[in-house]
Amino acid sequence: MYQPYLRGKQFELIGIRELIPNVLFPNKENVSPIIEPVKDSSTLKNTLKALVDNDINFTIIANPQVGTFTDIDTIFNVIKSSVGDKRNYQVGIIFHSRSNHVKVIEVLQKYADIVPALTIIHNLAIDNITDILSLYQNFKIKYNVINLSATSKRYHRNFDENTRVELDDYFNAQAKNSDYLLVDESSFSEEHLYYKEEGFIGFSDYLSIGEEYSETGFLPYAVAIHLSYADVTTKKIRVKHFVSNSNDDQSDIAGKFAEALDKLIDWCDETGYNSIAIPIFREYHQNGHFPGLGTLKKLSLMNHIDLVLKLI
Repeated sequence: MYQPYLRGKQFELIGIRELIPNVLFPNKENVSPIIEPVKDSSTLKNTLKALVDNDINFTIIANPQVGTFTDIDTIFNVIKSSVGDKRNYQVGIIFHSRSNHVKVIEVLQKYADIVPALTIIHNLAIDNITDILSLYQNFKIKYNVINLSATSKRYHRNFDENTRVELDDYFNAQAKNSDYLLVDESSFSEEHLYYKEEGFIGFSDYLSIGEEYSETGFLPYAVAIHLSYADVTTKKIRVKHFVSNSNDDQSDIAGKFAEALDKLIDWCDETGYNSIAIPIFREYHQNGHFPGLGTLKKLSLMNHIDLVLKLI
C-alpha cells in the first residue's frame, strides 16, 4: 500500500481531488493518502468530502506540526462537517518531542464518535513506546507510520507487523532552483520494490516535493519542474529536473516556465514517458499558457502518485 504524505496546501489538495476519478478510485485498495492540514479552508473540506464520497481511505492529522491550523478542536469540527456518516478514514496523531499524550487522548475521547481508527506518525524514537501506546488502548491503531530518518533502524519492531508503514523524504532538494541545472536528475527511492520484504505493509513519502515546508511562496529566479519516472531496467524511481535558462532575475516567470516546459516535452517525446499529468503539460505547451507555480507543484504531485500506483 502507498500512503503519499501531503501538506494540505491548496494545490496539493486540488491535485488529490483531481486524481480521484482516474487514479485513486481504481486503485483504492492500494492507496491511502496522509493529509497534514495547514489551513482551515473550503478546499480541505471539499477534498475530505470527495475522498469519503468515493470510499477512498485516508488519514487526516489532528495535530499538525506545520502551518497555521493549530487548534485541534477546529480540526475535528472540519472532519465532522466533511465526513458525514462515513468512517473509512483514520485520525492521525504525530508523536513528537513535545507530545502531551494525556491531552491528546482527552480530545480523542471528546470526539470518539468520529475517530474510527488512528494512524500514529512516529517522528522520534521513544524508549517506552509500548507504554505510551497502551495509553491509546481504547482506540484502534490501524497504522504506525515510522519516519525512518527520525527513529532508528529497528524501531519498527516495536509495532504489530500488520500496522507498519515506512516514511522517509527521498527528494534530493537543492538550495535554489537554478542548482538543478547542475543535477539534471536524481535518484528517489526503491521502497515500492522492497517494503514488504523489510517488514512493512505500506510505504510513504513526501512525493517529488520534499518534507521541507514553507508557509509562503516567492518569485523564483529559476523555474524548475520535477517529474518522477521509473528506470526501465531497475524499476527504481528517479526524478528529472527541468529548469529554465534565463535565471538572472525574477522577471518573466511565464517565460522561464516556457523554457523548462520545452525541456520536459522534448524529454517525454524522446522517451515516450506518459502519466496523467503529461497531457496537461502538453496542452500548456501547445497553447503557450503559464498556469502559475502552484499548478506546477500540483502536476508534479499528480504525476508522482500516478507513477507509484502503476508500479505497485
